[in-house]
Amino acid sequence: MCELLGMSANVPTDICFSFSGFLHRGGGTGPHRDGWGIAFYEEGGYREFRDPHPSVDSPIARLICDYPIKSHIVISHIRQANVGGVRLANTHPFTREMWGRPWCYAHNGQLSGWEQLPLEMYTPVGSTDSEHAFCWLMGALRQAFPVAPDSSSALWATLHGLCEELRGLGVFNLLLSDGQYLYTYCSTKLAHITRRAPFGDAELSDAEITVNFAEHTTPDDVVSVIATEPLTHNEAWQRMVPGELLVWRNGEIQARYCPSGQESLHY
Repeated sequence: MCELLGMSANVPTDICFSFSGFLHRGGGTGPHRDGWGIAFYEEGGYREFRDPHPSVDSPIARLICDYPIKSHIVISHIRQANVGGVRLANTHPFTREMWGRPWCYAHNGQLSGWEQLPLEMYTPVGSTDSEHAFCWLMGALRQAFPVAPDSSSALWATLHGLCEELRGLGVFNLLLSDGQYLYTYCSTKLAHITRRAPFGDAELSDAEITVNFAEHTTPDDVVSVIATEPLTHNEAWQRMVPGELLVWRNGEIQARYCPSGQESLHY
C-alpha cells in the first residue's frame, strides 16, 4: 500500500528533514515506486508537486529537499498502485475547491465497492478508488454544509462519520486539509510526534541523516509530523488507533474523535 506524510506547525517550517527520509521509501527502502506528491499551504496560498515516477530517483523530490519551502501545513504521499494505472492523473495528493479554499487529500489503503459511492458535485480526473472516495467525501460535506459552517465541531463530527463509512469499505487512512486545519484519520496505520522545546537530535530510519532541532528552532516552535510509519528511530512516536480522527492546528491537537461508540474530546 501507499504511505502518508503530514506536518502541522505554529510557525512557517520546512519539511526537508522528514521528507528526506520519506522519499527513500519510494523505491529505495520501500516498494512505493508508482509516483509521489507533496502539497504546501503557505501565506494564504497553495502549491503542489506531483510526479508519477519513484521519489527516490526524482529530480523534483531532490529539489524539495534542497529548497526549504516554509509552510504551516504539508501533505505528502508515495504510491504503490493497486487501483488505476501509474500516471500523473492517479498521483496523490488530489485537490478540490470548497467554500473558496483548496482542500488537499491523500489516502493510503484500498476500498471495495467504491464504484457505488454516488458522485454529485465532484468528478474524478483519474481512475483510482482514492480519488473517487475523495470526490464522494467532498460532495457529502458540501451537501451537509452548502456554506462554510459556523461550528467547526459540527463539521469535524460529520467528517469523522464519513471517514467511518469509508473505513467500512476497507482500509482508509487519510490526510486532509483546507489550509486552516490538518485532519488525520486512521484506519490501520498512522503515527505522530510533536516536537517542542527542549529540542534534541533526531535520526532518520531510512537515511543516514541526523539533525539537532535546537539549532534550527526557537523555544516557542511547535511542529507535529504524522506518518504511516515513524520516520526516526530515536524518538517516541505515538500510534493512532483505528477509527480515530485527529484535528490539528498550529502543531497542536484541537480535537480527537474516537471510534464509533466512544467519547470524543476537544482540547
